Amino acid sequence: MCCSNRKMENREKRDRMAVVYAVGIGPGNPEYMTQEAADIIARCTYIGGYTVYIDLVKQQYPEKQYFSTPMKREVERCRMALEYAQNGADTALVCSGDAGIYGMAGLLLQLLPEYPDADVQVVAGVTAAVSGAAVLGAPLGHDFCVISLSNLLTPEEIIEKRLNMAAEGDFALCLYNPRSRHRRDALSKACEVLLKKKSPETVCGWVKNIGRDGMEKKVLTLGELPGEDIDMFTTVFIGSSATENIGGRMVTPRGYENKRL
Repeated sequence: MCCSNRKMENREKRDRMAVVYAVGIGPGNPEYMTQEAADIIARCTYIGGYTVYIDLVKQQYPEKQYFSTPMKREVERCRMALEYAQNGADTALVCSGDAGIYGMAGLLLQLLPEYPDADVQVVAGVTAAVSGAAVLGAPLGHDFCVISLSNLLTPEEIIEKRLNMAAEGDFALCLYNPRSRHRRDALSKACEVLLKKKSPETVCGWVKNIGRDGMEKKVLTLGELPGEDIDMFTTVFIGSSATENIGGRMVTPRGYENKRL
């Protein structure tokens, strides 16, 4: 078989495959979901995800068939989705925010070679760094880093190294998973690392329950941040040396005002 025929055959086979869509549903409320995400979920037979995220979409799609697993059973959840697709059913595996940012997209693609009759496609969503930044103003207007403080999958020494390097580079920072029931001191430790290279007057902010009922926000300083009532549903923003508090809004200038026109 010539190369062009083989490529065509592979393309046709791929077109016939059922798909697992790794779908980012945004912060939670329907208005934050992209139209592409909503359309794909609507046409899938099965919808799977972490139990909390399933609860966010069930009211919109009550007729669907659902499956879920609790936290720490992500591999099982992805295999369930791939098995549905392997058996011919288009399936949506939903994640909060974006499925490729601390979500299931990577794991699905890692497992996909074991399921030759299935495919995976990633559907972009609005991640907390973006939706939370919009609530606070424009904290990510220049170069920034996103770092998770969760040590479930990343050793604490690696997290500390990344915080050090981000502070050394004077990046604005977005921190995911800043505190949990079992990591009450995670944010305090992170602030301790950052304060070695950043001023305690560095402008910071946090947003809790982004895009959901009971959303809260606050702009403050890095010196004040460790004492805040922050949980795992909070996203934290730490400014660069250029970040300003402008009328209660957190703004990291891009530098347009300094450019000669």
